[in-house]
Amino acid sequence: MKKLVTLFLIILLMSCGQAGQQKADKPENSGKTEVIPEDQENSGSYSGFLSSIVKIQTFDNGRVLETGQGFFVEDDVIITRFSMVNGANQAVFTPLDEDKNYTVTGYLAIDRINDLILLKTDGTKRTPIPLYSGTAPVSSKTIYLTHPTGNTIPLHRGKILSYSNIQGNPLYTVTNQFRSTSYGTPVFAPNQQAIGLAFSKVVDYEARYFVIPSAFISELMKKKEARPLALEKMNQADKAVAEVNKKIKALLIETDFGNIKIRLFNETPTYRDNFIKLVREQYFDGLLIHRVINGFCIQSGAADTRYAVKDDVVGWKGPGYTLPAHIVSGLYHRRGMIGSPRKPDTENSKRRSDGSQFYIVTGRIYNDTELNEIEKQNQIKFTAEQRQVYKTEGGAPHIDGTYTIFGEVLEGMDVADRISKVAIGSEFRPIDDIRVKRITILQ
Repeated sequence: MKKLVTLFLIILLMSCGQAGQQKADKPENSGKTEVIPEDQENSGSYSGFLSSIVKIQTFDNGRVLETGQGFFVEDDVIITRFSMVNGANQAVFTPLDEDKNYTVTGYLAIDRINDLILLKTDGTKRTPIPLYSGTAPVSSKTIYLTHPTGNTIPLHRGKILSYSNIQGNPLYTVTNQFRSTSYGTPVFAPNQQAIGLAFSKVVDYEARYFVIPSAFISELMKKKEARPLALEKMNQADKAVAEVNKKIKALLIETDFGNIKIRLFNETPTYRDNFIKLVREQYFDGLLIHRVINGFCIQSGAADTRYAVKDDVVGWKGPGYTLPAHIVSGLYHRRGMIGSPRKPDTENSKRRSDGSQFYIVTGRIYNDTELNEIEKQNQIKFTAEQRQVYKTEGGAPHIDGTYTIFGEVLEGMDVADRISKVAIGSEFRPIDDIRVKRITILQ
C-alpha cells in the first residue's frame, strides 16, 4: 500500500529561565532511556492501529462539548484527555477504520494534573496500543496517524525537541503539528510504541505541540476502579456518596515535616465532598506546600506544584473548576481553621474558591485596637467570643466573612507551626521544598 506522507517541521526555541519551561524530574516509572534506531521507522504497517485509535465526542444533555481522539490501552479501556470529557454526562467513540458509534459507559480513573482519563467501553474490544516504557530521547523521530483517505493512511512525521516542565507538567515538545480534532491521538516512536498522547496549547503567546508521556498513562492504569463510574460523577458527589462522606470523622495529611489530622465540616458539604473526591483520586499526593506566611497560614493543593523545580512560579493552577462561595455564620478564622483561597474581588466578584487549593490558619495574636481597625475596614462586627479567641489563641480575623472555611485541624498544629517558620523566597514559596506526601481518609 502506498503511503501518503505529510511532513510538518517547526523549530521551537525553548528558554530555560521562564517558569514552566525548566527540566523536570522524570516520572517514577520512566525506567531507562532506550536508544531507538531511526532506520526502524518504516518497519511494519501502521494500518493495524486504525481500529485502536478512536474519534471521541462528548455531550452535556445532548449538547456537543468537545471532539477529539483517544486510543485503546486495554481491550475495553480508552485513554484520552480529561479536559475533553470534563463536564460531560455522555460520550461516544468511533474507531478510525469504522463509521459506527459506540458508547462510553463511564470512567475508571482520572489524573487531573496530567489531564488524563480512562474510559470504559460498552463491551467493544480492540487491540491495545503498546506504550513506550521509558523516556524517549530528544531528537527521536515521531509519527502520528490521521483518518484514512481512500486506501492511504496519512503518516505525519516529526521529532522530539525536548522533555521538560511546561506550565507545571512534564511534557515532550515535538515538531509534529496537531489539529484540535486530533488532540488525544497516540504519538509513536519508530518502534511503533506510543510515547504518549498529543495536544497543543499556547505558551508564551505561541502555539506549541506536546505529548503527555506514556509513563503517566501506565501509572493511571494501575489506579483504575474495578467498575466504571458515571461521567456526571466526575465533579460532584451523588446523595449516596455524600452520605458516606458525612460519616468520615477525619483525614490525615502526611507532610515532610510530620502529620496533620483534620476534619471537614458537614456545614459545607460541597467543599467536603470535593476535597474527599480529590483525596480518593490521589490528587494531593506529592504536591508542594507552596505558600507559607508566618503569622497567617500555610497553603497547598496547587496542580502545578507536583513536578515543580526551583524558581518555578507556582500556585496559579487548579483542577479546572472553581467552587461557589459558602460563608457559614459562626465559622471564623481562628487558629487551625482550614479554608479555600481564591482570586481577589477585582477578578472574582462572586468570590468563587479555587477547586483544590486549601490553607491552614497558623495565625497570630491580635489586640483590641487591631480588631477594631479590622471591623472598620471590613465593615464587620466580631462577637465577644471571636475577640477573646483572637486575643488569646490567635488566627486571621482580617479575612473573616470573605473566604470559605470548610474544616479544622484536630492534631498536628505543631507541624503546621514549624512549616510556617521556614525560610521563604519569592511569592512566599519555601526555599526548600516541603511536600504533602499523601492525604488519606480515616474512617
